[in-house]
Amino acid sequence: MKKNKIWLSPPHMGGSELKYIQNAFDTNRISQYGSNIDEFENSLENYLGHNSFVTALSSGTAAIHLALRLLNVEKGDFVICQSFTFVATANPILYLKAVPVFVDSEDQTWNMCPDALEEAVKHCIQQGKKPKAIITVSLYGMPFMVDEILEISKKYEIPVIEDSAEALGSKYKNRLCGTFGDLAVISFNGNKIITTGGGGVLISKNKDLKNRALFLATQAKDSKEFYSHSELGYNYRMDNVAAGIGRGQLESLEDKVSQRRKNHDFYQELVGNNEDIDLFSAPNSDFFSNYWLNTVILKNDRSKEKLKNEFLLNNIETRYLWKPMHLQPLYKGYRFFGNNLCGTLFEAGLCLPSGSNLTDDCRTRISEVVQNKIY
Repeated sequence: MKKNKIWLSPPHMGGSELKYIQNAFDTNRISQYGSNIDEFENSLENYLGHNSFVTALSSGTAAIHLALRLLNVEKGDFVICQSFTFVATANPILYLKAVPVFVDSEDQTWNMCPDALEEAVKHCIQQGKKPKAIITVSLYGMPFMVDEILEISKKYEIPVIEDSAEALGSKYKNRLCGTFGDLAVISFNGNKIITTGGGGVLISKNKDLKNRALFLATQAKDSKEFYSHSELGYNYRMDNVAAGIGRGQLESLEDKVSQRRKNHDFYQELVGNNEDIDLFSAPNSDFFSNYWLNTVILKNDRSKEKLKNEFLLNNIETRYLWKPMHLQPLYKGYRFFGNNLCGTLFEAGLCLPSGSNLTDDCRTRISEVVQNKIY
């Protein structure tokens, strides 16, 4: 009999979501209006602190798009973007017909390399146009080099959009991801640490920016008694049912972070003494990762495919690391700064099952595969 599928990062419902969904139905608020939306935003604002103002949206991609709009990014503007990320980080740059400039990773956090970033900034300035924004990512839940990146942002007066789509609950120097950038983004896609079935939020630093984001996210309706539109808006608001799921999910966030970090401990014990495989881990105590996904680097060229195939035969999902943006056909021809470390990581790495509902039986099956193929 075929064994049950072990998924990479499945949704993990706790049960309390149902009462908030029921409230949406009981009040007949199943559209983009209702108390769940306000309460979800308020709960996230209280959780994040640091003058965080949250706008609940239909996706993390929509949040990045609105962040660029709030920074007045227009056609032809340079936007610096981390190359090692999911395509949703970069695509909104093209929505606005701006020009992405891609930056390599550094080897400690796999996130934006400060040296390559500064090289990219100087290049753009030499071209006669200072970048409008820097989009940095906290990949797989690992915080980026916050101090170094923000120092460059301040030096050149370029705002930072913090893509923390994967990093809810992660911290740098005991401060939560999502609170460092001028604007920040969190995703609630079905595979994230908590989910609304989709959805995301835009985090801004003041009420005016939140109001502006909400205006753009609700079709940019002018304040008149009839439908009047003076600028381009979008249908990006999160609906009340999705926000209800988010309220229930948020109640168990700390447990889910703890469970994912325990998964990391499991993998550390499993592969920690093997010279042919490296588990991606926090470089020091300043970095607290939620370990949304646990990832490994295989040092033998053939080991990655053998291990992936063996997992597949055992009905266990794994995935390759993100293919960097500068290697994607869509972004061929755009400038890239760095030594292609992110390309090397993509060639050698795998993402392993990391759900907060991973059971002891699942861990036993994973152990058997790894021990048979690696040891």
